[in-house]
Amino acid sequence: MSRNFLFFSHEADRRRFLLRAGGGFGAVALSHLLAGLGLAGEQGGEGGQGREAGPGQGPKQGAVPTPGQPHFQPRAKRVIYLFMHGGPSHVDLWDPKPDLVKYAGQPLPESFGPVMTRRAVGANPLLPPVKAFRRRGQCGTEISDFLPHLGELADDLCVLRGCHGDSVNHPQSVYQMNTGSILAGKPSLGSWAAYGLGSENGNMPAFVVLPDSGGGLKGGPAAWGNGFLPAAFQGTAMRPGASPILNLRPPSGISPEAQRGILDLTSALNARHLAERDFDDALSARIRSCELAFRMQSAAPEVVDISKESAATLKLYGIDEESTREFGTRCLLARRMIESGVRFVQLYSGDTNGWDAHDDVLTNHSRLCAATDKPVAGLLRDLKSRGLLEDTLVIWGGEFGRMPMSERGKGRDHNPWGYSVVLAGGGVKGGMTWGETDAVGLRAVRDEVHIHDLHATILHLLGIDHEKLTFRHHGRDERLTDVAGRVIHGILA
Repeated sequence: MSRNFLFFSHEADRRRFLLRAGGGFGAVALSHLLAGLGLAGEQGGEGGQGREAGPGQGPKQGAVPTPGQPHFQPRAKRVIYLFMHGGPSHVDLWDPKPDLVKYAGQPLPESFGPVMTRRAVGANPLLPPVKAFRRRGQCGTEISDFLPHLGELADDLCVLRGCHGDSVNHPQSVYQMNTGSILAGKPSLGSWAAYGLGSENGNMPAFVVLPDSGGGLKGGPAAWGNGFLPAAFQGTAMRPGASPILNLRPPSGISPEAQRGILDLTSALNARHLAERDFDDALSARIRSCELAFRMQSAAPEVVDISKESAATLKLYGIDEESTREFGTRCLLARRMIESGVRFVQLYSGDTNGWDAHDDVLTNHSRLCAATDKPVAGLLRDLKSRGLLEDTLVIWGGEFGRMPMSERGKGRDHNPWGYSVVLAGGGVKGGMTWGETDAVGLRAVRDEVHIHDLHATILHLLGIDHEKLTFRHHGRDERLTDVAGRVIHGILA
């Protein structure tokens, strides 16, 4: 029997009949979907430029929205997020506390509250900063000798000294700093940005992740996942080393025209396959990835090829030195990616343990600061010289800070109650500090910045109202900041 005969036979169930009978409407819906996925005609890609709808407006659950224009004039067009995995010590890097020096070796005063049992406090006396702080730049912001290169750029930095989160554990804190929730499975900040604004270049992903070469992350790839957003908005992770993207070049003997023909046929078959499966989100994302991979063959090889960069630029990022080469290369790739139109680049420092200095802050932070300080400063200098820093927001920070008390004599334990995050460019005032922790750096006490506030401010700088960027999920309009978050207007230029 033919498929047409089966369609009207008694063997066809009601679901199949309704699916086939509604095929005409399905074709109309499919054409719109494929246009948004970049699989139909000239309007493909992720760009979304010139569209009237605001970001993330009105998608039904499971539908891929068309990225739109910002809600209002953005101060930043793109973001580079430098994530210091493991929890860098704010009291040793960004937040000087004279009382830690004055009362070094003594127990934490009881007036600071029951952080832990008094017995544990007595066994963990206050540990002074392991390196000296100095006033830097015209602004006079005090920054540690751990960071001499970033210290030279103090007038470009906004140090948020009153940040705080809700978990003392790495995975939950990594999730919260990236997704706003201590629970796994929520969309990441980069995914929300991609969902709301798309990419400035349809030949490149909107959200790219550059993991640490040492591998491993407490919390894993869920930190840059799409959560309940359509799978198309998850972060595209690139490999460390000389070949960040594998299999970009077509096989020898296959012309671009022939490859385009193969892809067109595959896309048509995929579209029919997708329609028969109720436009499954994960499947549509895979189809979209195939088309994006083809477009990336023309753009990505040039983006990840740093061989044409000048010797001066390579030196600026520390690529000519062994200790800074790996991180410096990824910082340079981040600059090249945002130049190519990538909306959000996240770059990780620190492998499975990273900045987690339980045993010895001096040894741990000396190694990691030596690897990252010069490349990060080089990135900021390079962005500024190219006129990119004014509309590129650069973020430096980890999942939490560290305790003022010692652990094992020379280390520090986790501290989510008060720590520092540093911002530069993208419409943020430079040469300033915002917020404050208490006398020993234990808790945020003035102009506190919860993670929801930080996320609300980042979205605001991108021209997005964090209360309006929503996605319908299980009957609820979900958003990055849940039911909280306030924009920190005092740091805006």
